[in-house]
Amino acid sequence: MPVIAIEQPSETDIDTIHTMLRETYWSPGIPRDVVARACANSMCATARDDSGKLIGFARVVTDKATFAWLCDVIVAPGKQGRGAGRALVKTLQAHPELQGLRRWLLATKDAHGVYAPLGFSPLSAPQRMMEIKNPSPYGTSSS
Repeated sequence: MPVIAIEQPSETDIDTIHTMLRETYWSPGIPRDVVARACANSMCATARDDSGKLIGFARVVTDKATFAWLCDVIVAPGKQGRGAGRALVKTLQAHPELQGLRRWLLATKDAHGVYAPLGFSPLSAPQRMMEIKNPSPYGTSSS
């Protein structure tokens, strides 16, 4: 099992996270400076193998009082399917500063089965949610 920690990623970690995120369906082509800024303004969790190499990452955008948005949960190819993603989310959910929140949100295209055992479910009132969406903020269309 990987070592999970709540920590701000190092510059080397940002390089690894950027490499993984720029290939995802939700942030294709994301610039490195955007990843660095997103990490700096979020609560982050990392997963590392026995040698200390970054193999997974997740972050939460939160006010630490009422709301948390879980995002950018990612595990390196070849390391997926072994519980690192769920361990990252559980660690964030257990953080003392994130207790008693009114709402946690996330968006996923294909990992509902990963998040359902952690308490996530479809929106109870999706008609209440609205968005402004830029389909290609980094020059590549996201979905």
